[in-house]
Amino acid sequence: MEITIIGGGIGGLTLALMLHQERIQCRVYEAAPELKALGVGINILPHAGKVLAGLGLEKHLAKLAITTKESAFYNRFGQFIFSEPTGRYAGYEFPQFSMHRADLHGVLKRAFDERIGAEKFNSGWRCVGFNQLDKAVELHFEDPVTNERRTTVTADVAVSCEGIHSRIRKQLYPNEGPPRYSGINMWRGVTRWKPFLTGASMVRIGWLNSAKVLIYPIRDNIDSQGRQLINWVVDIEQSHYKKERDWNLPGKLEDFFDVVADWQFDWLDCAALFKAADAILEYPMVDQDPLDKWSFGRLTLLGDAAHPMYPRGANGSAQAILDCRALVAELASRKDPAEALKAYEQKRLPETSKVVLTNRENPPDAILREVFLRTNDRPFKKIDDVISQEDLAKLSGNYQKVAGYDKASVTKL
Repeated sequence: MEITIIGGGIGGLTLALMLHQERIQCRVYEAAPELKALGVGINILPHAGKVLAGLGLEKHLAKLAITTKESAFYNRFGQFIFSEPTGRYAGYEFPQFSMHRADLHGVLKRAFDERIGAEKFNSGWRCVGFNQLDKAVELHFEDPVTNERRTTVTADVAVSCEGIHSRIRKQLYPNEGPPRYSGINMWRGVTRWKPFLTGASMVRIGWLNSAKVLIYPIRDNIDSQGRQLINWVVDIEQSHYKKERDWNLPGKLEDFFDVVADWQFDWLDCAALFKAADAILEYPMVDQDPLDKWSFGRLTLLGDAAHPMYPRGANGSAQAILDCRALVAELASRKDPAEALKAYEQKRLPETSKVVLTNRENPPDAILREVFLRTNDRPFKKIDDVISQEDLAKLSGNYQKVAGYDKASVTKL
C-alpha cells in the first residue's frame, strides 16, 4: 500500500515522515512549482512538539527556533496582568518553540529528502479533482503554471493536506457556504529588533475594542547587533476586510497604525516595532463550521482541509500534527484502509470541532477580555484588585485542556 498525500506543507510532510517511520510507503504531490520561504511566525506547543520529537526532529528545531520561556499578558496601557512559564519551563517534557514558518517547513522537507527521498516529492502538481474506485482513488492533476493536465494518479489511499483551499474538500462539499468571518481583521509582520523582556517571551496586549496584539521572537542573534526577528500580529474589529484567504497577501501599515500609534511602553515600543517591519501581511480571521464527515472510502481530509479554524493559540499547525499521529496509528494497526480512515475521523473530528468552536467564544487570550471588562478599559492600580492570579491561571488552564496541551493530555499522547 502507498499513501498519496496531496499537499506538501507542514501537515503533508509530517504525515509523510510518520508513515515512513511505520514503514508505510507514501508520495507527496504539491501544487507550488517551487518551494519558497513564505509566511511569518509559528508556535509549536508541547503536544505538537512531542510528536515532532518522536520523529527525531527536536534538536533540529532547537537550532533554529526560540525556546519560549513565558506567556505574558498586558493591557493596552502596558500594565502587566499575568505571566506563566511555557514548555519545559512549566515542567513539560517538551519545549515550546517559536520559529519562522519557513524554518519549520525546511526542517520537515530536509528530513523528508533524507529519509524518504526527494524523488517522492512532486512539485507543480495541483489537484483538481478525484473519482472514487472500488478499492482506490483516482486523482486528477494539472500544471499550476500552464493549466495543462498531468498524468492521472491511482492511489491506494489519498489524504488531502491542501490547506484552506482544498479542491478535494470543495468536491466533497460543493454547496458549503463561504468562510465565516469573525469580525476581526489581522495584520502580521516581522521586524528586526533588540530582545525584550526575557528575550524569549510571548506577549499578548490589549483587547479588541481598540486592538489586540501578539508579539514574540522567532529567530535569535540574526545580526552583529544581537537583534532578533520579532513576529507580531495586530487584531482589530472591522466590518470590512479583504475576502481573499491568502496567508501571503500584502498589508499596509497605515490601515491599522493609528489605533496603536501610542503603544510605547517602558518594556517595548510597539509602535516603533510595527513601523520598522520588514514585511506586513493581511488576513481576515475566518473559519468554517465543522463538517459531519471527513473520510469517504479511501479518501480523507487532514489539517486545514478538514477543520479550518481561527489562527489562535497556535492551533492550526498543532491540530494538523495531531491529525497525522492519529491517522498513522490507525493505518498501521488496521488491515482495511477505509476502516482506518473512518476510525481516524471518529477520533479527531470531535476534538478539532471543539477547538474550532472554543476559538470563537473563549480564545487563549480570554484573560485580556476578562480584565478589559472588569476595568472598563481603564488603567488599574494593582491587578490583584481586579482579578486574582488563581482566576487568571484558571482561564489559561481551561483553554489548554480544550486544545489538548495541558500536562495531563500531553502525557497521554
